[in-house]
Amino acid sequence: MALSLYNTLTRSKEVFQSLQPGIVTMYCCGVTVYDYNHLGHARCYIVWDTVRRYFEWRGYSVRYVQNFTDIDDKILTRAKANGSTMEAVADKYIAAYFEDMDRLNIRRADEYPRATHTLDGIKRLIHELETKGIAYAAEGDVYYSVEKKADYGKLSKRNLADMEAGASGRVEADPKKHHPFDFALWKGAKPGEPSWESPWGPGRPGWHIECSAMVRDRSATRSISIWAAVT
Repeated sequence: MALSLYNTLTRSKEVFQSLQPGIVTMYCCGVTVYDYNHLGHARCYIVWDTVRRYFEWRGYSVRYVQNFTDIDDKILTRAKANGSTMEAVADKYIAAYFEDMDRLNIRRADEYPRATHTLDGIKRLIHELETKGIAYAAEGDVYYSVEKKADYGKLSKRNLADMEAGASGRVEADPKKHHPFDFALWKGAKPGEPSWESPWGPGRPGWHIECSAMVRDRSATRSISIWAAVT
């Protein structure tokens, strides 16, 4: 019997066809490591572990990649509150993540890339978006221009006119933005924060771009068939 999966883009079930016969590659967006795991994390990774096991049961060879976001505002806030460092906070909660998932009998992924280990790929991707006119630099920051992407929101079936600025709590009012929904791909360095050199000056990546770059770096020699929720 053919395997069918729900396609979020088309809003319908479709017969699954891997990009390479007999091979499935999966990328699942992992945790931002600033705190201990909660029930939602358990639910997410049990689901994707089950999907992985099912593909294997069906006879596919599966490569499963799951990232760690190890640079983020919340991590820096926790480090400051604890008198610690970004690296120490990330390492602590990565270790806690593995301990919890092991107890739930969730098999480990084949690879766990970190955002801070993918900085070259992140900068390359931002530069390409800037070259295409989809991203723009502003005083050390780089923003994604939502108005430059004609089909922006097609996956969620929402358009810009239906959205409310600030509703998610992640969109900040910023006079440097061309549109309220534009989001940061690169953030200019702030005093006391870790930073890396870039064509736009010292800074760090925004969380929106990290998974895209990590998927891209690992799909250079492999085809990505599934990303987080089957896409």
